[in-house]
Formats: sequence, structure tokens, C-alpha cells
Amino acid sequence: MHKEVFLQTTASYSEIGLHLDSVTRKSSETIRDQISVPTSFGRALVTSRIPEADAEIWAAGLKHQANDHRYYELTHEALGHQFGHYYLILKDKSGTTRAIQPFLMVNQDLVTGMPDAVRRAMKKIRQRFPSTLVLRMLMVGCSAGEGHLVCDQTSGGVEWVAKAMPEALQPVARKLKAAMIVLKDFPKSYRKALRPMRRAGFGRVPSMPGSRLELNFKDFEDYLQTKLSHKTRKNLRQKYRKAAAGEPLEMLVTTDISPYIDEVFPLYQQVLERSRYKFEELTKSYFVEVGRRMGDRAIFFIWRQKGKAVAFSSCAGHDGVLRDHYIGLDYSVALENHLYFVTFRDIVTWAIANKYQTYYSAPLNYEPKYHLRHELVPLDLYVRSTWDWINPLFRAVVPYLEPTRYDPMIRKFSNAHELW
Repeated sequence: MHKEVFLQTTASYSEIGLHLDSVTRKSSETIRDQISVPTSFGRALVTSRIPEADAEIWAAGLKHQANDHRYYELTHEALGHQFGHYYLILKDKSGTTRAIQPFLMVNQDLVTGMPDAVRRAMKKIRQRFPSTLVLRMLMVGCSAGEGHLVCDQTSGGVEWVAKAMPEALQPVARKLKAAMIVLKDFPKSYRKALRPMRRAGFGRVPSMPGSRLELNFKDFEDYLQTKLSHKTRKNLRQKYRKAAAGEPLEMLVTTDISPYIDEVFPLYQQVLERSRYKFEELTKSYFVEVGRRMGDRAIFFIWRQKGKAVAFSSCAGHDGVLRDHYIGLDYSVALENHLYFVTFRDIVTWAIANKYQTYYSAPLNYEPKYHLRHELVPLDLYVRSTWDWINPLFRAVVPYLEPTRYDPMIRKFSNAHELW
């Protein structure tokens, strides 16, 4: 393997955000709660909170997802200072609520993910024109994770919502003064359902993909022997021997991070500070509330050396998949102890022992994942301009702004063609 990179966030195409400031958000909140758009299927309403009468519909719409309605609620509270979080209530002609789709408002830098030369040139331009290629966007999805369509209460599927959204989103985005509409980080499995978005003028481009490893191994040693090349296997063994020769590491697994949050949160901040890609910036309350509200799915791993926390990982277990979302590392010892690879080994070992079938890793850090024989998990962006007259030009330009085309490591994966 080559140099070790420790960047693991849920970053995507629209990474570095110039978020809505609190003054703007507060001044427009009342207006947004009054938005009501007539549609051919009924009506679309915008609200900043779920009406009590619709609470069951809201919960049912995401009940099959690893990040269910509880996750959206806690991210809205924990990250409310960074994004404007809202809900699109879709009603039929009888006035009955069929579905509630979460979305957010953000001002976004379009040159993030492009080559350094482009970003340096844009930095000079912005000395005179600060808002160049920074657009106000309506983003459908989650501020800290993948996007998903909600199921509607009548059919139990997502098809009705996929057909309703194109008609509702454009007038809503105009009322919110958004220049662009984005469906953020939607898994490949939605491509068929989201065909109505394509017909409505949305272009589909790749977001930075996640990755997965099928855990069809007896144990970690079986994985090394059957999955990896001789060169990679030898390289990993050397790393593990070196790590074992140092001070021993102890691993703790818990569903409640609150007693340890002051220890581990600085480790997450160290990783965030080194990342070129930033969208959300998580808070202590985010991690604490994930454990408190989603203890049936939240899993935290903490590694200590000489009693001091040096690494941690925030994961979620659901439906046979262990999702590794956020990592934290103490860089004063991380490289010397090969902590990225040690934590990977320990998590996979634990997952196999606990009968998980798949290990999922969040986007970025593709070089070690390539050598560890992960497969890419395509995530899609559906984008269009709010205004019809400029949308054809916009769709022609967007493919040159998406960052996967500028990451040569992504193209080495055997299933890289699936991104498109």
C-alpha cells in the first residue's frame, strides 16, 4: 500500500458548505412555514416541524432505513446551526398527508472537489467577487448521511413520492430563492424509481461513493488469506506486528458514548481538520443523541492506549449491515501504530463474530480501501437549476464539477463503471 490517509466522513459532491447563517434562517423560518404549493396530485406544504397529526406518517416513511426518522430528528437538532432543516409534506386531493420528505437549505461552493489549480484560481476571483460559484441550494436528503425517499402511506412504496417531487420541488425552491435543487447522495438502488426526476430535467451525476466488504469469511485471518493479494497481505502483517510491538491497545464496544464523549470528540475533530472535504461538522450532542435515541442500532468502538483514548468509530448496525460512519484518531500515535488498519481489523473481526454479512464504509479514503478489496457503493446526485431557461446549460456543465472524475484512485476499483 502507499501512503496512509485518514479521512472518513460522509462527504459528497457538494462538500465545503457556506451554510445559512442563523440570522437568515430565523428571518425566513416563518415564511417557510407558510409555503403551500398546489399540484396536480393535491398540495405540497413546507414546515420546519412535523405536525402532531402526521407523526405516525413521518415515522412510517423511513422505518425500513438504518437511519430512520429518529436519526433525521436528532441531526436537525444537533446540526441546526449549520443548515436549515425542513420537511416537504405531500398531500393528495382529499387533503390527506401521503408522505413527508425531509430537505435542507444550504449555500454551497461548486468548485469543491475540483483540481487544486481551479480552486486556487477561484480563490483569486473571490477576492473581488466573493459569491462566485456559490449557489443557494435546496437539498433533498440528510445533512449527515445518505439520502432516501420516504414511503407514502397508501402504497408503502417510494414510487408515488418520486413522481410527486419533481412537480413540488421547483415551485418550492423558487419561493425559497434557491438557484439549484439537489437530491443528495441517493443510493444506486433508487435509479429506477427516480426516472421521473430525469424526465423532469434533473441530471444524474456521481457523488463520492461509499464502499463495502462482504463478510463471507470465517474470521479475519480467512479474509487475509482468501481476499487479499500476497503483497497486501504481507504489508498488513508487517503493520500489525509493528502495532503489536508497541503499547497494547484495548477496545471497548458500547451503544452509549455519553460517558466518553469528552475523550473521543477531539479525535473526530482531528480527522475533520485534516479533511479536504467537509459538509457537515458534527457536534458532541450528535454523537450523544445517536446513542440515546438509537441504542438499538448505534455501536461505538473506542481504542485506548495506556488508558488514553487514541481512536474511535461511530457505527450503526441494521439488517445485517455494519455501517462505519465516522472515525476519530489521535494523530500523535496514529501513523506509528497504524491505527486505521488496526481499527479496521478489530471492527471486521467483531462484525464477523456478531453475524453481520456486510461491512459498509463511508465515502473517501479510497486508496487503502482499494487494496483491502472493498467494492464501491455508488451514490448519486440528481441536480437541476430552479429555472427552466438555464437548465440545459446547467446540465451540460455539472458533469465537469462532480469530483469523482478528478480522483484517479476511484477508477481503479473493479466496479467503478457502476458510478454512472
